[in-house]
Amino acid sequence: MYVYRNSDLPADPHFPADLEKLGYTITKDDKIRQRTDPESGFKYRINRNDRFNVKNREAMDECIRQIVSQRLQNLGLRLCRLPFKDCSHILETPIDEPHVPILVSSNMPKAARVTVVFGEPVQDLGIWAYRSVGEDGINFGSAVNFAKGVLGDSAETSTTALVIANTGQVLWHCASSRAVTQRTWEAADRPVGPWGPATKSWRNEIPGNRDWREHIQYTFEHVISPWLDPKKCVDIIGLSEGGEYALEYLQRNWATWRPYISGICLGNPLQSTAVDLDMSTLTDPQSFTAFLASRGRAYVLSSSSLGQFQNGFRQHGCNCYASGEELNTECIMPRAWPDMLTWLDMLYERPEYAEQVIIKPEDVDEQTLEALEKTTSRDEGSQMTDSMAKSPAPSEVKGS
Repeated sequence: MYVYRNSDLPADPHFPADLEKLGYTITKDDKIRQRTDPESGFKYRINRNDRFNVKNREAMDECIRQIVSQRLQNLGLRLCRLPFKDCSHILETPIDEPHVPILVSSNMPKAARVTVVFGEPVQDLGIWAYRSVGEDGINFGSAVNFAKGVLGDSAETSTTALVIANTGQVLWHCASSRAVTQRTWEAADRPVGPWGPATKSWRNEIPGNRDWREHIQYTFEHVISPWLDPKKCVDIIGLSEGGEYALEYLQRNWATWRPYISGICLGNPLQSTAVDLDMSTLTDPQSFTAFLASRGRAYVLSSSSLGQFQNGFRQHGCNCYASGEELNTECIMPRAWPDMLTWLDMLYERPEYAEQVIIKPEDVDEQTLEALEKTTSRDEGSQMTDSMAKSPAPSEVKGS
């Protein structure tokens, strides 16, 4: 029997988190390109040993994370470490103890509105899609352009606050004293290359944020709730699983949150009317289901142009529209957020507005049709239609 000592095994490869040393540069149009070939972007496969490819990609991802984090902080977003030690929002978890970072704009106490984003559980904080960062630019594929759309040039002069939750980085990596995604966990340094990922234990759990579901609940109850007052409105943007559980939480606690929620936007909706939503309450104007139908929208993969109406009400409980992206769900947010913000602004300005119910009658069972007919007869502004080519502009839609 042969026994290999660690000294006999190949070392784990190492790549510095430095663009120049990795052989890349940022172009004038904000794209990351190879220094020796300005037309080529990041190259993943550099070695037949995939561990080299994984470590090289992680070094590049770390470079992008640092760049994006600095740009977002320059806009007035600050890193908050969850959980809080008390209810004052002053005593955060020490930086060397298990915590998950989120981004909160500095104008949170005085803002009239709060826009909250719950991303996908595979995303790093402030990153929508690394593929969009590579193909379309750093600001485009990250939350930088979106934050500018919400806050303007600076959070200090904006009446809308921004909270970017962190559903992806909920694993505490003890060796580096930071919260990481599953992908970063698997790429972390090992004593030797052939070793597998480190085993997880209770030491890798973050109190109150042990997974992305707990993190969403903690964000609602300990980050947003303490700042609420009767005049403050909250807009929710949820992506994939982040949006699905945000809806689940709101539906369970709708009596508490109903006075504050202004509108809901979803990217790649995963909620199901057959499982997740109580469609029997659709005719009750005070119910969460009725709110989602009238002041909720979803953006889906489609070859149609951004804002084109898509079938999906029966499955998701709200009108669906083309996101401008047809292949990758993680690329929905970079393309659809301008339309999302335009619509959320309109909802804020018109608290009485109810989204038109756009659905094909042949796609709905008789029970749902009957409920919708009762709803539309009550709401003068909403209507049933066989089809609609494009989402109506906010200025063209009649409110209820």
